[in-house]
Amino acid sequence: MIRFVLAALIALSVAPAFADTAKVPPQSPAQVRMSLAPVVKKAAPAVVNVYVSHVERMPRNPLFDDPIFQRFFGGGGGEGDRVQKALGSGVLVDRSGLVVTNYHVVENATEVKVALSDRREFEAAIVLRDPRTDLAVLRLKGGNDFPTLEMGDSDGLEVGDFVIAIGDPFGVGQTVTQGIVSALARTQIGASDYGFFIQTDAAINPGNSGGALVDLDGRLVGINSMIFSRSGGSMGLGFAIPVNMVKGVVTAALQGGDSVKRPWLGATLQDLSKDLAETLGLDRPTGALVVEVTERGPAAQAGLKRGDVIAAIDGQTVADAASVGFRLGVKPLGGAAKIAALRDGKPVDLTLKLASAPEIPARDALTIKGRSPFAGALVMNLSPAVAEELSLDADRKGVVVASVAENSAAAQVGLQKGDVVVAVNGNDIATTRDLERASAERSRWWDLAINRGGQTIRTRLGG
Repeated sequence: MIRFVLAALIALSVAPAFADTAKVPPQSPAQVRMSLAPVVKKAAPAVVNVYVSHVERMPRNPLFDDPIFQRFFGGGGGEGDRVQKALGSGVLVDRSGLVVTNYHVVENATEVKVALSDRREFEAAIVLRDPRTDLAVLRLKGGNDFPTLEMGDSDGLEVGDFVIAIGDPFGVGQTVTQGIVSALARTQIGASDYGFFIQTDAAINPGNSGGALVDLDGRLVGINSMIFSRSGGSMGLGFAIPVNMVKGVVTAALQGGDSVKRPWLGATLQDLSKDLAETLGLDRPTGALVVEVTERGPAAQAGLKRGDVIAAIDGQTVADAASVGFRLGVKPLGGAAKIAALRDGKPVDLTLKLASAPEIPARDALTIKGRSPFAGALVMNLSPAVAEELSLDADRKGVVVASVAENSAAAQVGLQKGDVVVAVNGNDIATTRDLERASAERSRWWDLAINRGGQTIRTRLGG
């Protein structure tokens, strides 16, 4: 009886506050049929399936030339192509046929086809690759006046907002899932240099990569990029690249560019740990610590100093170093950005010029040929611009490996993208031409010094 009286009193005390939102039965058939279908009808035609083929040339196997092998198994040669196929999704963002997808979907593609929701298929060319954001732009060959998705504002999203994911999971066909924004500004994901992801519990599975994350107005707010999973399927931890980062990539493609140039800070940053924050007199580990400032770079010109803590950019707070990269990465070149920093615990306001990293010296890219351990490696002179592209320290000097051809001598000795060649056979390597000359020498032994991740690796090959 006491429990019933208490419940009644509580009900009476809160009733006025909720009187206007009391639950009632549906008053019309329209209320029963509330649905996300209108949003899907608006967005789905602009979401496409991306089919990727990668042709790998297999080396000749001498075993196939053996007469006994040919007698029992037929054929000869042993040299042929192995075709690998992959599947992803994409979003039409321009009526001329521009499609945004993930870079990792088309990374090694030799052929790309795109299928629309109305079952039309087109061959596509990759017109822009941006591995730093895990984005790529395709252009459909043929056709025009394609359906497109309006781009929204990812900075306007809030945790708890409803979102819809559209893509082609596991190749079963276009699929729509619904959920909420679970978190914003996820930076410790490791999928790209500008990691600043929207987290959602809308089901995302393999094949959804490159597909659309849309809001309830049918506007694109993100490109679905990756999941965390122990099973290989959705576990409610999906991540999307914010559309505000996508806008810059699309703009570059529309202007005919094959790469994206972004503002260069000219400084090395570090996340703040709890202990480091206490040492600096901060009450919480929020912001990005300036570790090094490149001489004559934008940060140096703005007055940023080693030991400063960047707290906000143009009034938007930053939680860590990746947040600084994102906030600068979405801004167009030209003009300036306002940086709010802490110096010795006191606020400092600075103005940063939004300029791209300089390409000095010129990259002078070339592919090493011949019989050296570097054969098959594409190398470039290091400059701030090249360092930015390859996510290296801007102050590093020398010759960097930009890519390594499959089955090449460089691949076989273990050279990797981002390796900096320091010396060959005791000779310092300062330019790509130095490396080309050193590689042309006939040598029984090869003494190599390679800097990888800040550490110098020395090895001897041959014999």
